[in-house]
Amino acid sequence: MDSAYTIVVPDADMLARVCGTNDSNLKLIEEHLGVPVFTRGNELSVDKDDPALQQQFRFIIDRIIDEIGDGSDGSEDLVASILNTSTHASFEASSITVPGGVRKVYPKTKNHAEYIRALRKYDMVFCTGPAGSGKTYLAVAEALRLVLSHKKSGIVLTRPVVEAGENLGFLPGDLEQKINPYLRPLYDAMEMILPRETVKKLSDAGVIEIAPLAYMRGRTLSNSVIILDEAQNTTCEQMKMFLTRMGENSKVFVTGDVTQIDLPARIPSGLVHARTVLAGIPGICMISMDAEDVIRNPLVRKIVQAYENEQKNS
Repeated sequence: MDSAYTIVVPDADMLARVCGTNDSNLKLIEEHLGVPVFTRGNELSVDKDDPALQQQFRFIIDRIIDEIGDGSDGSEDLVASILNTSTHASFEASSITVPGGVRKVYPKTKNHAEYIRALRKYDMVFCTGPAGSGKTYLAVAEALRLVLSHKKSGIVLTRPVVEAGENLGFLPGDLEQKINPYLRPLYDAMEMILPRETVKKLSDAGVIEIAPLAYMRGRTLSNSVIILDEAQNTTCEQMKMFLTRMGENSKVFVTGDVTQIDLPARIPSGLVHARTVLAGIPGICMISMDAEDVIRNPLVRKIVQAYENEQKNS
């Protein structure tokens, strides 16, 4: 095996988990690569002098090890998902490494991989889909990568503040305390990727800014990544105002779930309107997620699928 390419796995137990029960995972990997995979001690090898194949082999094994290290069970479903999003054309471009991050961010589905590639390629990306489908998480991860690798100077994350049953004026505390519950999910997304103290330092330094959508009026944001979350709750006027904040060398990522619009019935959603008005404009990409992309508790995926089926049948 003079042309063998070998990966050393941390230990024999990890090797067993990577290979799966009765080498079931290994068989999936061999079928995907089209070459046999050999094991010896705590090593995995392919006997193929092909740099592209070797790179893909490395990517697949590294990702399986990372997922197991993050608590995954190393099942065949996990490996099948990894192989499904690790084609020769996409595996290098569909993962996100954030400098100083606690984990590498990988796509879980084909739509996730397509979304990550769109975030890299386009200056404006709209992503719609159900709760838990990774819309905000992946956008935040890519934004952090761009800033911490010094390709952009800052991140602006914003959400519309839509009052559902309670008027902000009657909630306790100052303005910051009143809006914090609306913006907390954005902090949660960042703290899944970076240590909490790093997020705080970046926020204190003004590199990361999180604010209600109303605070965007009158600004021009250059050399930044600007993320609008929960965009289904913008009006058409608010959406136009937000999109025109985009300055030189900036990227805009817009996420939302058009099945969870909290606006009064007579007011059209700015997200729904924008997807129609801006469709087909060069430089703008529209991505749609569905129930298969939900990565929360498996029960959430079943709930989303049930509601999708009801809509189709109604």
